[in-house]
Amino acid sequence: MEAAWAYQHRPTVQGLLLRRQKSLALSEEAKRIAWKAQQRLHKRFTALSARGKNKNQIVTALARELLGFLWAIAVHTEAQFKLAKVA
Repeated sequence: MEAAWAYQHRPTVQGLLLRRQKSLALSEEAKRIAWKAQQRLHKRFTALSARGKNKNQIVTALARELLGFLWAIAVHTEAQFKLAKVA
């Protein structure tokens, strides 16, 4: 829930986030999914806010959707781990 509040701000990858992404051994696919999540969830926050929805309702909806993106990254990472373990 707390992470969903961040999507009220425009998504960018700069500063500390950029340095952290470069230093971690993240796959390009995981980064792509994360960037897609940032863009989609910010757009959704803006659209729901423009419709006059309560901010707590917006954040709850975004948290549910964020969970789907986290699941996608976890599935991708698990598949990579299994491939690396077999090799």
